[in-house]
Amino acid sequence: MASKRDYYELLGVERSATAEELKKAYRKLAMKYHPDRNQGDKQAEDMFKDVSEAYEVLSDPQKRRKYDQYGHDGLKSQFGPGGFDFGRDFTHGADLQDILGSIFGGGGGLFDGLFGGGGGRRSSARAGGPQQGADLRFDIEIDFEEAAYGSERDITLPISVQCETCHGSGDKPGTRKESCRHCGGHGFVISGNGFFQVRQGCPVCGGAGMMSQNPCKDCDGSGRVKKQKRITLKIPKGVDTGSRLRMTGKGEGGIKGGPAGDLYVVLHVKNHPLFERREEDLFCQLPVPVEVLMLGGSVEVPTIDGLARLKIDAGTETGKAYRLRGKGMPRVDGYGRGDLHVHIVPEIPKKLNSKQKKLMTEFQSVVEEKQYPLTKRVHEEAEKMYARKGKVS
Repeated sequence: MASKRDYYELLGVERSATAEELKKAYRKLAMKYHPDRNQGDKQAEDMFKDVSEAYEVLSDPQKRRKYDQYGHDGLKSQFGPGGFDFGRDFTHGADLQDILGSIFGGGGGLFDGLFGGGGGRRSSARAGGPQQGADLRFDIEIDFEEAAYGSERDITLPISVQCETCHGSGDKPGTRKESCRHCGGHGFVISGNGFFQVRQGCPVCGGAGMMSQNPCKDCDGSGRVKKQKRITLKIPKGVDTGSRLRMTGKGEGGIKGGPAGDLYVVLHVKNHPLFERREEDLFCQLPVPVEVLMLGGSVEVPTIDGLARLKIDAGTETGKAYRLRGKGMPRVDGYGRGDLHVHIVPEIPKKLNSKQKKLMTEFQSVVEEKQYPLTKRVHEEAEKMYARKGKVS
């Protein structure tokens, strides 16, 4: 990560660049380094990947904030130890497909093969043939308890599925497609003359080579219809904010009989009033009666497994931390658990009655200054400060 070039430097923009400026800079570099224009040039291909990675990070507000604050190290937790993975972390693929499509007149060419994802799976199929459906993302907020104990959720999503009337063909039952008259059924057209000619996908049939003269009325010839689909989501123990659950085949329905895409569910865990989470470790502030801190005793500590007993030594001070091993969050892979860190906070009794006030007054009259070392230290440091002030004034 340390050897990586600065993303802003790669794209040639200022750190204050707007989204449109980023897109414009990427468009220019994508045209220059795209592998279709640099056949066999490994250096150009690597540069294309680098600028695409830079654009992917900077075009995402959340990733950009992490990068601006921590640099490449700030993205380690998001991309994992292996670094940036276009197949896993590439969330702006559609955006970049649009850019490359406008440059090359159709699909992104090697863009699909380089970066994988839904587009990559469909690139091998001829336009108009069976194509895999798009992957979908769905964000859901869950309670802390669901993350700690695991749960099931039923979610309902509007998803495009294969039309049952035409079975995904897009044609009215009993009819079939005809060759496109514009391209003669080839799926592409050639423009220009002489030495320089450009071959592009047919703008009329979209590269399919065939056109429906009698589209299905139920799906308007698209081969798919929108339906509310109910999905049961199993949330494993130990998930955290940002965890992604992949549900194979639960995304958009395929085109022309192709397989469905995948559904990625991104989890957001609500904060809890008792616990603060840092990876698998939990932290809590435990109020302890002042008399227990003075005399010692035991108190009950809340854990996700139930109440536990904690022994408090006499004279325990504010902020002392106890570590309860194995009482934190379960690891999402099922191997082990984190720890629970308990920080002591003294609790002062409220609304003392006359007897309690009398006893506290008696205690106050017999307690000695040396029994309050922290107070004594504050006074000593203050006196040193005032002495230094006299010398410099």
